[in-house]
Amino acid sequence: MEMKLLLRETVEHVGKAGDVVTVAGGYGRNYLLPRRLAVEVTAANMKRIEAEQRRRREAEIERTKAWRVLAERIQALDVTLKERVSEGDTLYGSVQAKDIARCLAEKGVAVGPDAVRLEAPIKNLGIHHVRIRLHPEVETELKVWVVGVRESAEVR
Repeated sequence: MEMKLLLRETVEHVGKAGDVVTVAGGYGRNYLLPRRLAVEVTAANMKRIEAEQRRRREAEIERTKAWRVLAERIQALDVTLKERVSEGDTLYGSVQAKDIARCLAEKGVAVGPDAVRLEAPIKNLGIHHVRIRLHPEVETELKVWVVGVRESAEVR
């Protein structure tokens, strides 16, 4: 026996929040309703769901504004990484996303390494423009300077 429900949350393979869906009775009674993922379709529930969606949209707009402010702050920054180099100015290792995230954290900007979008690890000296994706709608560019530091003479 099927039942019609109004989704409060997005449920994979079922529908998005606010959708009226038809599901198997057992699935609705035993999974969706107890977990408060859906409610019965009534006029009062429709109004309540619409109000919840409106609050979520407003909250998402505020979060996006905050991400945009952070993106502007990041774009104004320059990050300098000092890396060990050999005689031919070749890096011993490479600069990775976690290194850039650490440098940003030292400057007071908390960004996870997964937000740093490197196509490949940086393996040469110079200026590199790195994309930082803070939110699906907010992306910025960071200027990363990679400078070489030579090893001092070996002590024997």
